[in-house]
Amino acid sequence: MTRVAIENAAVCTVDDQDTEYPSGHVLVEDDRIVSVGPGPAPGAADRRVDAGGCLVTPGLVNTHHHLYQWATRGLAADSTLFEWLVELYPVWGGLDAEITHTAASAGLARLATTGCTTVADHHYVFPSDGGDQLDALVSATHRIGVRAHLVRGSMDRGESDGGLPPDNLVEDTESALLGTERAISTWHDPEPTARVRIAVGPCSPFSVTERLMTGAAELARAHGVRLHTHLAETLDEERQCRAENGCSPAEYAEKLGWLGPDVWLAHTVHLAPDAILRLGATGTGSAHCPTSNGRLGTGIAPVRDLLDAGAPVGLGVDGAASNESGGLGEELHQALLQARQRGGPSALTVREALRLGTMGGARCLGRERELGSLEPGKLADLAVWRLDGLAHSGIADPVAALVLGTLPPLALLLVGGETVVAEGELRTVDESVISNELRAASARLATSRESE
Repeated sequence: MTRVAIENAAVCTVDDQDTEYPSGHVLVEDDRIVSVGPGPAPGAADRRVDAGGCLVTPGLVNTHHHLYQWATRGLAADSTLFEWLVELYPVWGGLDAEITHTAASAGLARLATTGCTTVADHHYVFPSDGGDQLDALVSATHRIGVRAHLVRGSMDRGESDGGLPPDNLVEDTESALLGTERAISTWHDPEPTARVRIAVGPCSPFSVTERLMTGAAELARAHGVRLHTHLAETLDEERQCRAENGCSPAEYAEKLGWLGPDVWLAHTVHLAPDAILRLGATGTGSAHCPTSNGRLGTGIAPVRDLLDAGAPVGLGVDGAASNESGGLGEELHQALLQARQRGGPSALTVREALRLGTMGGARCLGRERELGSLEPGKLADLAVWRLDGLAHSGIADPVAALVLGTLPPLALLLVGGETVVAEGELRTVDESVISNELRAASARLATSRESE
């Protein structure tokens, strides 16, 4: 048994009562939090961390990502979403397991150094000669030391069927469903302490058939795992869905059984008022990706309305090919700015922004009982932000400093009580090694595309 006491810090628990301590402690025993409160930690400890000048929060939860895209940053820099996809799909056709592992390692390292402890990664590209893509992701997760919800994605609607991806990048429907079921049986851990869980995630209504959407929902519910897809991201999608199906994307999702408390949807930018109410009434979650939406110019999601309707809302970085920063901590700031641009300064408070990145994300992933807040009995996933430097000194409210200011460095990041980041540096892997690996992988992917 190992006890770690983090003391002398401001503590924002993000519990149901929004409890905060101007000078308090968090006591960790092995992989669990055992005490949170004012003053020093009670009892003995194997390690005491003086966190004076710091803010302790729950670890951030990333509800939507595409880790493989770290190998293709900076492309299609001025394109719409559909243009961006058309340019990048052929490049992604050159992915192999080594490139995916390297890209995922880089992406997870960046996420960890920006306060992220749990990552939902939506992987839907499975080239026929690409090796074991999910094994590459799982091994990267273990390498960096964060938790992962790996969404086994799929596409079965290529260009010849009116979809966007090239035909050589899509699977047939049965192969996609069998591959998804195999991922669940191989990797999914239902235990509360799980480091890896699997979700089911057909890519989007414009790249999959109705048969795959309904089959995936049936498969997920038969195995008790969650469902995820892109929805209502652009007006192009809205127009296409109405032309093909005679309804909006949200209405189409509901028709196919894709609303419910076991579903979370990426983006949900273009929702009619009645669709927002349906997401709230059904407990359907939304992964809000403000920087990616801004990079691609898709619009601003109705976060305030979704929250008021009772829908779980978390934050997502999205793939680094549409958010080259790749960090989650910055999304607290971006979410607040976008909400206020849409609805004024009362549209989102600084504490609501932090809640989106913590408990909101945990709710989307169905892990609110063990993640998302600092409470005794929960897993010891937490971030200690250093606020005593030039960028934040003088801001009396530590949560305002975190959300409104530049992203502060991490004094400490724990995942299950284990140190992943300390004093701003990744401690599980040498960052220079990952950088060199990524540079080589990106070059190899670009070379394979040029040689075709």
